[in-house]
Order: sequence, then C-alpha cells, then structure tokens
Amino acid sequence: MNTGELIRAARGDIPVDLLLSDAKIVDVYTGRVFPGSIAIHGGYIAALGDRRAKRTESMGGRPVAPGFIDAHVHIESSMAGVSGFVRGVLPRGTTTVVADPHEIANVLGMDGVAYMLAVSENQPMTIYFMLPSCVPATPMETAGAMLDADSLLPLFSHERIFGLGEMMNFPGVLSADEDVIRKIESTLEYGKVVDGHAPGLTGADLAAYRSAGISSDHECVRAEEALEKLANGMSIMIREGTGAKNLSALQSIITPYTEPFLMWCTDDRHPDDILAEGHIDHVIRKAVQAGVDPVSAIRMATIHPARYFGLRRLGGIAPGNIADLVVLRDMESLRVEKVYTAGRPVAENGRMLSGITAPESVNCPSAMHVDTAGLDFAVSADGPKALVIEVEPGQLITKRRTMDLMSQNGYAVSDPSRDMLKIAVVERHKGSGRIGIGFAAGFGLTRGALASSVAHDSHNIIAIGVDDADIAAAVRAVAEMEGGLVVASEGKVLSSLALPIAGLMADEDFETIRDKTEALVNAARGLGCILDDPFMMLSFLALPVIPEIRLTDRGVFDVGSFSHVPLLQS
Repeated sequence: MNTGELIRAARGDIPVDLLLSDAKIVDVYTGRVFPGSIAIHGGYIAALGDRRAKRTESMGGRPVAPGFIDAHVHIESSMAGVSGFVRGVLPRGTTTVVADPHEIANVLGMDGVAYMLAVSENQPMTIYFMLPSCVPATPMETAGAMLDADSLLPLFSHERIFGLGEMMNFPGVLSADEDVIRKIESTLEYGKVVDGHAPGLTGADLAAYRSAGISSDHECVRAEEALEKLANGMSIMIREGTGAKNLSALQSIITPYTEPFLMWCTDDRHPDDILAEGHIDHVIRKAVQAGVDPVSAIRMATIHPARYFGLRRLGGIAPGNIADLVVLRDMESLRVEKVYTAGRPVAENGRMLSGITAPESVNCPSAMHVDTAGLDFAVSADGPKALVIEVEPGQLITKRRTMDLMSQNGYAVSDPSRDMLKIAVVERHKGSGRIGIGFAAGFGLTRGALASSVAHDSHNIIAIGVDDADIAAAVRAVAEMEGGLVVASEGKVLSSLALPIAGLMADEDFETIRDKTEALVNAARGLGCILDDPFMMLSFLALPVIPEIRLTDRGVFDVGSFSHVPLLQS
C-alpha cells in the first residue's frame, strides 16, 4: 500500500483507479443505507463521494456492502481443497474466512498446517487461520500427530495466524492442564485471541473457562446458554452449517445491546448446501427472513468479526479500508450479484469472472499408510452376544445395544436380516496394521460395503458392510486413492470420490464433489441403505466424545465410562 498516493487520491489530487457510482452504501458504522459513490485506489477505499477516476462502474442504485467474513470454518469439511473452496464461496460474497485446520492437523500435524498456509497464499480472497488447539482430539484413538504448546509456538508470529482455534478440551482448561494453559498463555502473550468450544458449560465452570482468557463460543444451542456466555464477556458465533443449524434457536438473543458481540459462522458446510442455498449470504438472508434487521445481519458478517479478530482495515466501507465489497440485488432479497476483493471484480452472478483463477494445489504429504494386503476383519465368535452401535437417523448420538451374535465357522459375521453390520476402523497414519472391529445397526445395508477416510477427528479409515470381502474391497479402494469415499459390492467399486489431499479433500470444484457425493449416496441406497447421508453418519462413528458408544482403531469405546470395552459379551 502506498499511503501517500492513497492520500492524494482521497483529496482528489490524482484520479482514483475505480469509481463505483450510483451505489447505495450499506454503512455498518451508523446503520444507514445511503446513496453515494465509492472511490477505490490501489486496492483500498480512498473516499466516499465522487472523484476523478480512470474507470467508472455504475452500480445502478444497488446496495454495496462490505465483503462477508466467516468467523469460524473448517475448509476440510467442504471436502474441497482450498482453491475449490474459494471458487465455491467467493461468488457468494464471502471475501474473508478465519479457518481452523483442525482436521488436516489431526492427520499431518504441522505439515498439514504448513500445507494450508502455503496453498492459501495468493488466493483471490483472504484466508486467515487459527492454530488447532486439540491434536489429537482424544488419546483414545490413533491420530496422525500430536501438537503440544512447543509445536505451536513458532507459528504465533505468522501474519495470517490470528490465535488459538476452538478449545474443545474444556476439562483440560478446568483442571488447569499444563500444556493446555501454556497454549492459551502463549496465544495471549502474542496479543491474539483464543476461540472457545464449550457446549452446555455454565455456572462456575463457565466462569473458570472464561477466566483463562477464552473469548468466544460457537457451540450454543439455546438462547439461555448464549446469554449467559455473553454476560460472562464472550462473543458468540451463531453457527449455520450442514449438520448444526443454530440460528433459529438463537435468533432471540440478537438485540441492539448484544449485536456488537455476535458473528456468523458456518463451521462445517457441505458443497451441496452451499450450491443450493449459499454460504454466509444464506445465513444473512435466513436471519432477515426471521425478522432480524438487514443492516444488523450484515454487521454480524462484517464489522463485528473484523473487530473481534483485529482486522482494522476490513469490515466496513470507509477510507483506508481494503476494498472488499459485495454488490446486492436489493436490501429485500439480499442476493449477491457481484463481488470485489481489493478493488478488483472477481465474481458475478454466482460465478468467478474469467481471468480470476485460484492457484493450483501444492503437493500435499502422503497421508495413507495402510498395508492393503494384510487386511483382516475376522473376529472369533467367543461369546453369544455383541455390543452394537445403534445410530439415530438425523442425530450424531448413538445408543448402546446388546444383540445375539451370528456366527459362521466360528467367526462373528454381519446379520443383515437384523440390520446388524460389521464395522471396522483401520489405522492409516502409522502403518501399525491396527484394526478395531465392531457392529452397528441402523444403516440398512443388505449387501456390499461403504468406506471413508473422513472419520472424525483422527480420520482413520472407517468402513461398514455385510461381508468381510466387500469391506476389504472398499478399504483397499480408499487406500489406493490416497483417501476418499467408496461404495463397493461383490468385490467391485460401484461409486467413489477420491480425496487425495490428506484423505480429506478433493482437488475438484464444488459441483463435481456434489455430483459424486450424490452418486455415492444413490449407490448406497441401491445396496439397501436407509440413511439420508450415510457417509456423514459413518464419519462420526469413530469420534469417541459423543455418547453413547463408538469405535476407534483400538476397539469399541464406551463414552460414558470413557474407556474401551469388549465387543463380545457373555
């Protein structure tokens, strides 16, 4: 930025690069929407009002708002690489995201964080990061890495690292775990923020959590919970993702007093939802349709997250700010028609403009270490009964069941007539050959198998199927693709989506990922699957922090006792 030249352009001594005339300026500072022009020079806003210009574009009386900011997102959850993610969300008005690379860090550790920093350079939108706070998420499964306070320390000075990502380990905070406290204190010493993740925390425990210096939460599901956290000095990120949608429950907390401490985030949002509904623009529209003032809804996507993260030159249309701008059809529909980043038009009518490209992905380290020749899913039938993970359609929680075991030739096998299917978690990070075996009910498969390298949070390979041969075929296909989602039957792959970037992301655009995901779901339904989104459900069955029962590469895990338990029961 040439400050002297920007000053001369603002004073009218030299012509500005671009004048957006006949606009309705959405003023997030005063809450007004007023007619005017926006003078842009060197990628920054020079002035509001007419100036001599090298080029003029008429806005035709349409509203122009600051670019939208997603305050908390896991890019990996879109299953698109960074460039594919940018191509998917930038045309919808999201010009800045604050991402937590928690998923790839659980696979590749600091190499994963370094990869995300590298591939997000020189994108046509701005991508900032929070350092993952909980890698591994728990000690009850095999993750790809461990990031302690010393591991994170060198990156706190990075200009695109804004702080410490969601502190999920609130028991560690409350017990003053030494490494957890060092992570928090290091963040605060660098003058950066610590994001929270504390569902249901209240009373003295909430006070203790907040006293550590944790300043936000995106896990509120009830208005009372959010208000208590606001009263304790925390900012609230209202989440509207794919699996978790909290706007309806939290809408009542949006008042003139609370609004400055509220932001929008998507957390985890899939390509099909973004393509069908939108990104942060969808959250704004949904809020307005529910009765939130349009400028307030836009403020929660712009100036509030900018101030929370210390983005002093973003979040509002004002001289000296970066010219990230969104042109809206009108203040009623709030449809995004055109997007500018740093004063450059980058997208129009839902698509990137020709000539605006996202960089190709850089090479990602290998994240697949599985001996596919040694896969063995046999379990001796040493007991009459087995613990079974019973899934709840539309819910992430599961129920613990005990069912009579079906055996063949002395081995425990699936019984599709009772919807009792073998499930396996194959360790893929260390090449240990470790496989956890269990049973699950609720998928409805009558033949074939499903497998995925997306398995929260450690992202080992998880598979479910009717017979061992198809489970092996599905797992083998995932490993050979360096990660992905697979439907297999009779030893053949029926449908697949390769996710070669850490086994989590595809180097594809949103449309391709959506189409392949739909094909996978349709193939699963052809095998009898009764779930609307079987791969999302499958991906969470290995997460040993959600009740009641899960499966890790170390075996069946009871969340209530927080311990591994025997699969076979007497």
